[in-house]
Amino acid sequence: MDVFSYKDNILYCEDVNLMELAEKVGTPFYCYSLSYIEKRFMDYKRGFGDSTHLICYAVKANSNLSVLKFLATLGAGADIVSGGELFRCLKAGISPSRIVYSGVGKTKEEIVYALKEGILMFNVESLEELSLISKISRELGKKAPVSFRVNPDVDPKTHPYISTGLKKNKFGLSIQQAMEAYERASYDDFIEIKGIDCHIGSQITEVGPFLDAIGRVKELLKRLKKKGIVPQYFDIGGGLGITYKNENPPTPFEFIQEILKEVKDIEQTIIIEPGRSLVGNSGVLLTKILYFKENSQKAFYIVDAGMNDLGRPSLYDAYHEILPVQRPKDDIRIKVDVVGPICETGDFLARERELPRLYSGDLLAVMNSGAYGFTMSSNYNSRPRVPEVVVKGDRFFIARRRETFEDLVAPEDIPQWMEG
Repeated sequence: MDVFSYKDNILYCEDVNLMELAEKVGTPFYCYSLSYIEKRFMDYKRGFGDSTHLICYAVKANSNLSVLKFLATLGAGADIVSGGELFRCLKAGISPSRIVYSGVGKTKEEIVYALKEGILMFNVESLEELSLISKISRELGKKAPVSFRVNPDVDPKTHPYISTGLKKNKFGLSIQQAMEAYERASYDDFIEIKGIDCHIGSQITEVGPFLDAIGRVKELLKRLKKKGIVPQYFDIGGGLGITYKNENPPTPFEFIQEILKEVKDIEQTIIIEPGRSLVGNSGVLLTKILYFKENSQKAFYIVDAGMNDLGRPSLYDAYHEILPVQRPKDDIRIKVDVVGPICETGDFLARERELPRLYSGDLLAVMNSGAYGFTMSSNYNSRPRVPEVVVKGDRFFIARRRETFEDLVAPEDIPQWMEG
């Protein structure tokens, strides 16, 4: 579904003219197509057909309240990794009974919060975490629903920074540790075993690694069943990739169809945690060229968006296609680095990229920025974070306003003894 297209040489998001939107909102800003998100979510649902399942959106990918609310109306649950994400989900109307809590470093306060709200289950990642959850649940006088995240030691064939299912990664329990954890939990009066979980990484563009991981976890399920432990849910995680450049991942429908073949012989309800594959291609970062600069070796478009707004190129050397919002009349192209205003050499959105010859004031769209864009942004260099806009058809809504300088210092204070 191509929701970004040119009409009369102007780039549109659905039926919204992005040049006109930039005049109203100012640059830089993020823009998300809700129609694209809906289409991808329904593709997952269609893949499951009549199979019992739960789609828990990975909130870390894009946690904007309007995006969460829209997904809630479609029937999504949520996969969270912090108390803040739980707060956002509840505020957006996602039922706590459809929320799973992942992450290796849950604090005591976060565990108490999630238990009191009645989430579906914790995806527990260590034996010490299990002990803390048990202690807290005893203090609260209620059972804690848990699943254990199994590290299946499968190579997801993705960037090493977003690989999570290998022995050397910090996530999850080994097969043997998981057996010990399940047995310990089965004897704990304040722990309720609800599920089994695995997650091998992100931006995975083939089904094979998922099937390998599921196969290994199924063997563990057989061992657990012999011990009389039968989890209700099998959370297969997320990580399905998207197209940034030349990748050709399966569609959500194709992906789920392959997964269902692998799990047809088990009795658990399947949970899946898509994030990037739902929102990644839904969004763009709109930025304006401030200056054109060149020296004897390089040419640069210096733009008003920086690595604090979109960190993926600097962090992962990630590729994002960059398009002019208004196609130039000529077809002159030059090789440039697209760089931001941050005082770091690593502040770039693209390097050695062939782009149309453009000028100060022209707009660029950094494509495929709907996931891990704004959620990873910061106030580095004391830059206010940018607005987020959602689009549906010919309507748009500023779902998060641009921060002000006052917002930057609102949480801060100066000790009275410095005031003289």
